[in-house]
Amino acid sequence: MYSITLYMDESTIYKKLNDFFLPDHLQVINDSHKHKGHSGSPDTGNSHFSIIIKSNQLCSMNRVAGQRLIYKVLKKEMQNGIHALSIKILN
Repeated sequence: MYSITLYMDESTIYKKLNDFFLPDHLQVINDSHKHKGHSGSPDTGNSHFSIIIKSNQLCSMNRVAGQRLIYKVLKKEMQNGIHALSIKILN
């Protein structure tokens, strides 16, 4: 049996969000270095991210609905690598 490990970093997150939301502004920042050695942190170097996004699709939603949609788009990454995600939605 073969196991395939997919590499995930900020470029993976950027591409998924950019393709789905077609944002006016998108920034994905890898904050993993700030959490190195913390209890519960996977120390993969790709586990903690901040997202700053401005999209017409998100501007029409309340903050919680927008965050839920972002989590839905990143569902696979949230299950397989992202330990923490900070989201800022710009109007």
